[in-house]
Amino acid sequence: MTAPRFDRDRPASGPVVQGFSERGFVVDGESHAAVLLTPERGTRWQAPRLADLTPEDLAEIVALDPPPEFLILGTGAAMAFAPRSLVQALEARSIGVEAMDSRAAARTWGVLRAEGRWIAAALMPL
Repeated sequence: MTAPRFDRDRPASGPVVQGFSERGFVVDGESHAAVLLTPERGTRWQAPRLADLTPEDLAEIVALDPPPEFLILGTGAAMAFAPRSLVQALEARSIGVEAMDSRAAARTWGVLRAEGRWIAAALMPL
């Protein structure tokens, strides 16, 4: 079976999630088990357990200036809720959080970046 590939309808700056691999996500030709995405770059990420996720684990995203409209949080193979303390800490920095399973988060990233939206994503392992 061939792995799905994603192509942007129109170009936008920043990393492109091209599909999935046995190891996780293919971002700009490189496979990552977990990845942080900003409009500027994709970074290999050592994701903690979802329950332990803090703003410090997302320092690259929190440091964006201006802050992203919101964070797409890929919670792994299944949708799960983000820790309330994380959501509150990011909202205090004017960053909303949208949680969904990591495959849906990767697809959502591509759609919204193609629209030129200033967002970020944290994709936890599948």
